[in-house]
Amino acid sequence: MKRKTNLKLVKTIIQSKKHLEWVGVAEILASPNKIVKNLEDIEKESKEGDTIVIPGKVLSIGEISKKLRVVAFSFSKQAEEKLKEKKCEIVSILEEIKLNPNAKGIKILKGNF
Repeated sequence: MKRKTNLKLVKTIIQSKKHLEWVGVAEILASPNKIVKNLEDIEKESKEGDTIVIPGKVLSIGEISKKLRVVAFSFSKQAEEKLKEKKCEIVSILEEIKLNPNAKGIKILKGNF
């Protein structure tokens, strides 16, 4: 396995591994296949008020009609704008681990490498 050079990614993986409930997220982030989710995927797989975790990047294709808390490693600029426009909360995985170390009430979206 190649060594990770992105310091933010390394820190996120380390923090995720420190909490049993977040280990699955660490494993996905450490893998060579990164998850990419479009807003249309998040819209289909969530309901109003959900906390959605994307162990990868959120892209802007599609629209969001629900107020969500979206936690991800990264967001495209356009995805951020669309989420903020719909009053969704945008949070990094590192921030969410600090606020919610037991991963209470989160829904992890996997797939779409």
